[in-house]
Amino acid sequence: MTLRRAFYRSTFYLSLGVLSLALLTGCQQEESSEEAAGEQAGNNRVRVAMLQPPRSGLNPLTDDAFKLSRWRTAETLVRLDDDGDPQPFLATEWEQIDERTWRFEIRDNVTFHDGTPLTSEQVVHALTAATRAAPRPRILDGVKMTIEADGEHAVRVRTEHADPLVPNRLSSPQLAIMAAKAYGEDGRVNPIEAGTGPFVLKEINGTQSARLDRYDDYWGERAALAGIDADYVPDGTARAAALRTGTADVVEAVPVSQVALIDPELVHEVPMPRTNTLYLNTEKGPFQDPAMRAAAREALNAEAIVRTVYEGRADVARGLLGPALAWADGLRSPIEGRADAAPPNGADITLGTFTDRAELPEVAVLLEQQLKAAGFTVHQEVRQYAHIESDMLAGAFDAVILSRATMLDSGDPVAYMYSDFACEGSFNIAQLCDPTVDEALSLAADLPTGEARRQAIIDAEAAILATDAAVPMLHERVIQGEAARVHEAVRDPRERELISEHTRLGAATR
Repeated sequence: MTLRRAFYRSTFYLSLGVLSLALLTGCQQEESSEEAAGEQAGNNRVRVAMLQPPRSGLNPLTDDAFKLSRWRTAETLVRLDDDGDPQPFLATEWEQIDERTWRFEIRDNVTFHDGTPLTSEQVVHALTAATRAAPRPRILDGVKMTIEADGEHAVRVRTEHADPLVPNRLSSPQLAIMAAKAYGEDGRVNPIEAGTGPFVLKEINGTQSARLDRYDDYWGERAALAGIDADYVPDGTARAAALRTGTADVVEAVPVSQVALIDPELVHEVPMPRTNTLYLNTEKGPFQDPAMRAAAREALNAEAIVRTVYEGRADVARGLLGPALAWADGLRSPIEGRADAAPPNGADITLGTFTDRAELPEVAVLLEQQLKAAGFTVHQEVRQYAHIESDMLAGAFDAVILSRATMLDSGDPVAYMYSDFACEGSFNIAQLCDPTVDEALSLAADLPTGEARRQAIIDAEAAILATDAAVPMLHERVIQGEAARVHEAVRDPRERELISEHTRLGAATR
């Protein structure tokens, strides 16, 4: 009797367990089906924690253009492949008519987010606005460009001088093609509902956030996501916390100091064409003397900075261009013509940097120690980037630590070098104006893409380094955070893409 009761009891509980498992499996399958249906319908939004707030209300003619590009709301005529070669985008093909003229065929059946069609006249309007902007987009430094329609679906781009990089220049997010309504008579540009990408910008909340929705009439593949909710989180610790707590799905630039606190499967190192450089003011103050600049260069210990501040997650600089440009190191020769260092004898200098990249204030502390040990008297100015940029460009500091993307604009480093080191460069923090540097940059700019141009670029780098106006310290590897449910976020060394039409949210894959 006892055995029979035990048998029936075990059979009952086994049956109940099987039934529970079946019910649980059915619920899980139902939930999975609902999740799949929801994802198929695209009823999901990705939450993004951005590194820096906009500086000009998301004006696409400024550096804010790179946010619009990373959200895939604004598009250009040309895009670059992984090797930096131009590929069709809003332009389907192009040809060089003569050394100063290029003709671009415009993609048909494209509509802006306001419903107006993309035409050659719209392209002329957008690019002409860029050429007349004040300040002009960096990609147009040293370039005089005119644009005219060639029928309804083509434009001709003419430059004052021969320019082999016109297609590369037109890939810059600062030359995105926006609807005519975006361009105000006062020179301001409003990007809301004015792009052509898979996501339409619907709302700008100052320096706090932005909201984008999927654009269902996109000319290409329909976006998998329903939209993007972007928050600006300048504080690196807060960005890392957002990833850890699940309040953000994709996080820009996780600080090295926070990586150990995060699940390793959520962080992804991206080797960047980004150089952490010490810019020295050549126009006034102690560093007007080349011998004092040489003293600062010799005082710098980049190995210690990489080891301590970056915990080994960076590469010691061998020049302005880092390992992201695989060809650069093999073309270099020793730098010649540098001045000999002079004793600082307590020279008083002000060192500036910004907080938006969490490592830079730490670099400033360590560099201050190194400079003091060499005999300098050092004062620091550390602010948010938006509050320090104008002073940096005006030469208010003796030295500036800057994390600089070296291929951000055209995919070719000549544009960055010209912007930062040419006499007429618009981002010339070092206030450098050196005829040898300008001549080397002009030579490199005039050559077509290929081996000769690459060697000329390295020669220009050598001319810049010989002045000690810029002392490259290290090349960063930016760490991008992605929640486990995020699929196909873009890990772009050029920082032009982040969320694409292929990015989606789904079950975590471990």
